[in-house]
Amino acid sequence: MVVVAVILISSGYQYLKDGLFSFFDKLAAISPDLVKPTNPASPLFRDLFEIVVAQMVVGVAVVCQPHIITKSLLLKKESDVNKYLVSAIVIQALFYSVVFAGLYARLTFPDLTSNGKPLGIDGIIPAYVVKIFSNGWVAISIGLIVVLGLISAGLSTIEGLIQSLSTTITSDIIKPLFGKMVANEQKYILINRLVIVGMAVVSFLAARSQLLHPNLSVAIFAQNGVYSFFSIAFVPIVFGIFYKNTSLKTAVAGSVTALLTYFTVYYIFPWLITSYGFSFGFFDRYFSGKVQNPAIAAATAIVVSVLVSFTLYYSYRKSNLEKVNLSKK
Repeated sequence: MVVVAVILISSGYQYLKDGLFSFFDKLAAISPDLVKPTNPASPLFRDLFEIVVAQMVVGVAVVCQPHIITKSLLLKKESDVNKYLVSAIVIQALFYSVVFAGLYARLTFPDLTSNGKPLGIDGIIPAYVVKIFSNGWVAISIGLIVVLGLISAGLSTIEGLIQSLSTTITSDIIKPLFGKMVANEQKYILINRLVIVGMAVVSFLAARSQLLHPNLSVAIFAQNGVYSFFSIAFVPIVFGIFYKNTSLKTAVAGSVTALLTYFTVYYIFPWLITSYGFSFGFFDRYFSGKVQNPAIAAATAIVVSVLVSFTLYYSYRKSNLEKVNLSKK
């Protein structure tokens, strides 16, 4: 994936050889919005709150997820921590820089068409890779490496999500509810595999729906599910790690609050605005279009669920302290 990132970032050399100012001038000639920090007409990049604040809140939830936290188990000694952090930061910055390939693609297809046919959002980068790496066997070989690298990046993310989500369903839902009926721990391995099969069926049906009725991009389709999962799992994970004696009610309340808030913000708010003319003040701009940004719903769900859980946590704590003081008296 590092090799692919370097190839994609360097693939636009012909656009950068005259300097960054010339590069931005070429983008501005296509659309002035391409060189501005925000784009009010976009459904995803309307202002800094949507681009920075919401993403930072979601980012906190992302790094707390099981499939990312478990990476730390690979560290064998204390001295490995700094190496791990430095390599993670450097490689992450490299991966983030791959977004420049999107700008290269826009310069390659300024009118978003290829051979007279319009390009969909998800077809721009594949079309760019095919066009750039199609002259000669060396270029074609590099193009194949890029394609395989992009597939491997997707598979590595999916593998982690499948592992964490299936384990969560088995250990945190099925086992507490039906633990008395399943005495043999070996049976949970079979149950976990069946959960993965069930997830595959649901994923197939959801993917088919996205292909037949696309919602802007597969990225939005994926983020809708992934961000909702991240926001729902955030409170139990964080409170379980950093707070002692957290009650089950606090963790469950946080997850339920995040679940209800996320889907209310993502689905019900836009429906109320478009159908009945409801107004939510500052947030109206994020819900009035046909495409919703999952980051807004996730950030709202995370903040609300944390506030609810903190309130319950300190309420239970205060109540317990009062009971202890009464028992001493």
